[in-house]
Amino acid sequence: MATYVTLIRYTQKGAESIKQLPGRLDAARKASKALGAEIKQIYLVMGRYDAVVISEAPDDETAAKLSLGTAMQGNVRTETLRAFPEAEFLKIVASLPS
Repeated sequence: MATYVTLIRYTQKGAESIKQLPGRLDAARKASKALGAEIKQIYLVMGRYDAVVISEAPDDETAAKLSLGTAMQGNVRTETLRAFPEAEFLKIVASLPS
């Protein structure tokens, strides 16, 4: 499965309802599982973003569905990045023309 890093910022609505966060995280895990993906780790961070989620999904389409489904609720804005593990990255580099 492919790895994704999602950078999250709370919207005003999300910040105002932050006490509901545990339930939203549980719902996100269930939604991911239903699509064949998995949330591996969630980090609260300080700085430009409020949280970072590391997840795995079978393909980019599934990752996009999860991001869009999350955004539809209006609690967060997301930016999702495809992450390549070192071995995969080295394979890509090795395949580049000389």
